[in-house]
Amino acid sequence: MSTLLLITSSPTSIHAWHALGLAQALHLKNEAFRVFFYQDGVAVANTLQWVPDDQRNLTKEWQKLEIRLPVCVSAALARGISDEENAKRHHIQHYNLAEGFELIGLGELADAVQSSERLIQF
Repeated sequence: MSTLLLITSSPTSIHAWHALGLAQALHLKNEAFRVFFYQDGVAVANTLQWVPDDQRNLTKEWQKLEIRLPVCVSAALARGISDEENAKRHHIQHYNLAEGFELIGLGELADAVQSSERLIQF
């Protein structure tokens, strides 16, 4: 069964951590799943977020999974998150998309919804 994890919760939310936990479990079981970061969930892809040394870093935890990490480009740009290409296109001085994450359009979310058997939103 293929699962789509739609992550709309801010990285400071417990729901964002539950999404990671489910992704880790699915990954360990070699079950088919995809993720998509949307709305406030895109903030996990901001490399400029500071996390104290005594706390787990959600961004790094997602990166450790070594899976595709698609982020809604519109939601990201609206929240001050950009990759190099979009920074040039929109005349933004700096880019701050964390390594391993990629900005994509909502068309890919629509495809993922259509091709998944189960959608879970966090």
